[in-house]
Amino acid sequence: MKLKKMLCTAAAALLALALAACGGATPPPAAAPSGAASVGSAGSADADFTIGIVQYTQHSSLDEICAAVQNELEVLAATADVKLNVIVKNGQGDAPTINDICSLFVADKVDLIIPIATPAATSAAAATQGTGIPLVFSAVTDPVEAQLVESMEAPGGSVTGTSDYIDTSLILKLATTQNPELKKLGLIYNLGEPNSVATIAKTKPILEEQGIAYVESTVTTPGEVQMAAQKLISEGAEAIFVPIDNTVASAMSVLADEAIKAGVPVYTAADSMVRDGGLATTGVNYTRLGELTAQMAFKVLYEKADPASMAVQVLNDGIVTVNTTTAEALGIDPDVFDPGEGYVAVE
Repeated sequence: MKLKKMLCTAAAALLALALAACGGATPPPAAAPSGAASVGSAGSADADFTIGIVQYTQHSSLDEICAAVQNELEVLAATADVKLNVIVKNGQGDAPTINDICSLFVADKVDLIIPIATPAATSAAAATQGTGIPLVFSAVTDPVEAQLVESMEAPGGSVTGTSDYIDTSLILKLATTQNPELKKLGLIYNLGEPNSVATIAKTKPILEEQGIAYVESTVTTPGEVQMAAQKLISEGAEAIFVPIDNTVASAMSVLADEAIKAGVPVYTAADSMVRDGGLATTGVNYTRLGELTAQMAFKVLYEKADPASMAVQVLNDGIVTVNTTTAEALGIDPDVFDPGEGYVAVE
């Protein structure tokens, strides 16, 4: 199918861009966060606005958002003839480092902060409290539960952004479409990530309604993912579901390898995790999420929009993404996931 091949090529190009723009293959030490990039030709001295981007950690999903935010800001700045100084820092999943980054942005009096992922957003919100510096977060699954906003429709205060909330029933439908006899699903996530906990809590009642049993395996670091996967497989999981979890995403290729060896499909909540070896998703397109985040940030800076009245934006357009290499390794025909309008094929 020509559509699948074209989308696959585009997805691969976006991933390469994301990795190049947001850190490359070798992450900087957590104790010394670094990395600054200017949009256009603007330097900090003559920029109209300075934006600080703090990325929670380095993995393909967040890298993709980071790249998309920067690219879209560059387009918007050029169109409006505005000079932006964009400073990008990665916290490498270390809470003290992320706090230091946010405090540095406040001390430097940046005009706006874009935190990527829930832990970065909560740190930025604490650091900017009472300063008047607006936040436009990206990839916060449940900003109300995280106490970042009062409501999705009317955030209040100086914080708004984009959510990567997912309808897990759509992802589970993929699993049962491929295996109508599915009896037991494995759940792997980090109990320390509120976004993951909230997603799993909403998933369990759906499984119970459908008569599907579940087994859980939780992790605290990426290094624990392999053993967690082995545990789920040993307990009879016929498929595995991964929410939008930064810890698991950081070791997604390891999880995918273990699952493929056991013949167990892995369904994820983000297309980036499918590119890293998961089988399929109907989840969030992080490039689009990053672009939308940049557009909201630019409105706050350039158009003086009030974050308090800017509704949090949610992207979940139901696009199915399938890793055809993983499908082949599992002996699954990827066309089984075709909802009728085609799907995004990645390798």
